[in-house]
Amino acid sequence: MDTFGKAALGLTVQCAQCHTHKFDPITHDEYFGLFAFFNETHEAKSWIYSDEQRDAIADLLTELTDLDQQARQLTPDWETELANWETAQRSAHDIWTVWDTDIQLWKGGLNHPEELDDHSILTLGHPTVTGFSITEGDAPLDAITGLRLEALLHGDQPFRGPGRSYWGTFAISEVKIFSQLPESEEWTALALASATADFATPTGGLKDYFHHKLEDPMNKRRVGPAAFLVDGDDTTAWAPDRGPILRHTESATFAEPLQLPAGSRLKVELVQDHGGDGNDRENQQLGRYRFSLTDSPDPQATPYDHAALLALQKPAATRTEREQQAVFAAWRKTQDTFADLNATAADLSRQFPEALTSVLHTADTPPEMARTTRLLDRGVWDQPKHEVARGVPAVLNPLNVDNPTRLDLASWMTSPEAPLTARVQVNRVWQTLFGEGLVITADDFGTRAALPEHLELLDWLAVDFRENGWSSKQLLKTILTSDAYQRSSKVTPDLWERDPRNRLLARGPRFRAEAEVIRDIALTASGLLTEKLGGPSIYPPVPESVLKYNYVKPDYWDPPEGPERYRRSLYLFRKRSMPDPALSSFDAPTGDASCARRERSNTPLSALASLNEPIFVEAAQSLALRILREAGPTIADRTAHGYLLTTGRPADATETAAVAELLATQEARLAEGWLDIRQIAFRDPNEIPELPAGVIPRDVANWAIVSRVLLNLDETISKN
Repeated sequence: MDTFGKAALGLTVQCAQCHTHKFDPITHDEYFGLFAFFNETHEAKSWIYSDEQRDAIADLLTELTDLDQQARQLTPDWETELANWETAQRSAHDIWTVWDTDIQLWKGGLNHPEELDDHSILTLGHPTVTGFSITEGDAPLDAITGLRLEALLHGDQPFRGPGRSYWGTFAISEVKIFSQLPESEEWTALALASATADFATPTGGLKDYFHHKLEDPMNKRRVGPAAFLVDGDDTTAWAPDRGPILRHTESATFAEPLQLPAGSRLKVELVQDHGGDGNDRENQQLGRYRFSLTDSPDPQATPYDHAALLALQKPAATRTEREQQAVFAAWRKTQDTFADLNATAADLSRQFPEALTSVLHTADTPPEMARTTRLLDRGVWDQPKHEVARGVPAVLNPLNVDNPTRLDLASWMTSPEAPLTARVQVNRVWQTLFGEGLVITADDFGTRAALPEHLELLDWLAVDFRENGWSSKQLLKTILTSDAYQRSSKVTPDLWERDPRNRLLARGPRFRAEAEVIRDIALTASGLLTEKLGGPSIYPPVPESVLKYNYVKPDYWDPPEGPERYRRSLYLFRKRSMPDPALSSFDAPTGDASCARRERSNTPLSALASLNEPIFVEAAQSLALRILREAGPTIADRTAHGYLLTTGRPADATETAAVAELLATQEARLAEGWLDIRQIAFRDPNEIPELPAGVIPRDVANWAIVSRVLLNLDETISKN
């Protein structure tokens, strides 16, 4: 909401999160009306396949569809048989009573399980690698013979789950169940005799990814069939993983039928001790699950995919095509007539390719998972009040759509009647080019913002921007080719006194570049910048102390070597709790809040960063080598080339003399051993690159010192 308000509307809508806005006409209810548009999405994660893999998947699905068609041809009255089978399966399902629980906990409190409307339990929050969940509720039956656990999908889990691991899988080490009689505070452990599942998991070890050096130093933990759930051994676990189909069910049978008086309670603990030791990233938690109970003798799990069992609970006419296919495939798997077809289908399923990578994105919630948005009293997350429908602030253009979607919201904010969106975008581009927007408060076009000096210009640019198809390229061309932009940045004393902030646009823009651009300037001048487009981002080098003082040291933070190390700042990973010193010193914002306008400070920390941070030191060393390789042999030639690379112009006589004086001073210090030549000249002191003819390491060290100065010139890091 903060980002949407600042970046799209140019309004401080976040002020109305706790109360009606004090200055702008945005009410508390209108804030949550906007919030409702974004509250209806999952934070989804999906696999990304290569073109070849997508072709292979399409071929596999075609072959599986052909197998179903062959089954229909082998059984002329398949529709009747399928209908009879569905009736029998629904009767088998009816023996189970869904357990309505009233307590859902995770031992230690790092997670907050909650029961949804369908009585399934959803676990979000911090994924935990070891521990157990606790579920309690009244016993719904007088006699209980079995417990069923369903592992279900959910859009907020990786790849929809049902697990929370990197692959959306899970592992349950043990199921423990207890009973509590009325008026008693004691819990009695109950024995479970056997367990069955819809998927027979082969017995084996854990992936190396889940190795835990402290909990399991000898790699003794195992995963396998459902029997591992009730074997009394926490080193074994049920970990079903059939690839692309990830819904499961498991049934546990009590050693003796459980007879409970009215008012008794049950408690189930799911022990989950098969995660790795990399904190949340290596968890194997079960993300969404549901319990059911039965008094039927010898309850068993279904011998087919649980996805089909769920689809069977819906009328055939309302099932999706995928659900219809799941039901038909389940029927086919249970018929001896199709043994050969089933074997072929199983072989095809095993050929499903592993994706190369994944992507995070938003996804609409399905109707059964629709969220209700309520106004939060004072903005407090656990103080919901009345329900709020989707809507927009009344002071802006109307949104005349019933049951609007996020697409309708996008159309509303970009419609010709929208007063703010185009102006806000134009103002932000102007701010990027001139250092300050036509409206100074780029994130606030409200009543408290100062009236812009060039209001007509803002209006004209906004209309032109919209009428040219919202083309940023056209907008940039319009501004960059204008007389206002192309004027000199030089300022006379008279102009400085009359208009120190250049609000009258009498001169061209001049301001220090943004943090990321300063880094890229240094890499470009030195010849290190990698101009590769696209591909994975990188972890930039940071001081060891920055890594060490995190709450949990990010052991994955491995800066690359070679060209990848010097990618554009666009490709740098950032961690909110670990600001990058090189960028923060130049006022790069953290990821804690939306930032539409950066403040510029001028402190010694900036110079310390650009003189000493690893990336700038390496750039200076590389720039020194570049100057010595590309320029002529004289100090004047090399100084001119260094200035050309860093400022875009050759050095004048005064600057050349200053560099010559610096070289002479440092030459003496290097010759006398006050400075370590190899440490200053080369990133790896033990590995000296090939040097130009007549150049020795001391020359490189000397020019590396000069390069540090050139890269820190005000003219180098400022836009003129």
